[in-house]
Amino acid sequence: MAERPQGGEDAVDCAGVLLRLFEFVDNETGPVDRARIQAHLDDCGSCLAEYDRDLLLKALVRRACARQSAPPELRSQILTRITSTQVTVVRRTET
Repeated sequence: MAERPQGGEDAVDCAGVLLRLFEFVDNETGPVDRARIQAHLDDCGSCLAEYDRDLLLKALVRRACARQSAPPELRSQILTRITSTQVTVVRRTET
């Protein structure tokens, strides 16, 4: 996909927008990124179509799951995985 025609450091390319679209849809972007992504969506029909699909998907999932809640065990497992941190250290030896 091509970059926005205006270019410059404020330009956001399609790949960058598509990578952050779920953050944008969930209102998890900061104000500067949100404005940049919104400006890109205003100018780019293909990214806007992706955005519309993501909104539809989110609405469908919300509607399908509205009457069911996750079992408490699943919620606990997810919270444990989200809050746990694992650090892997790789040491290189010089030969």
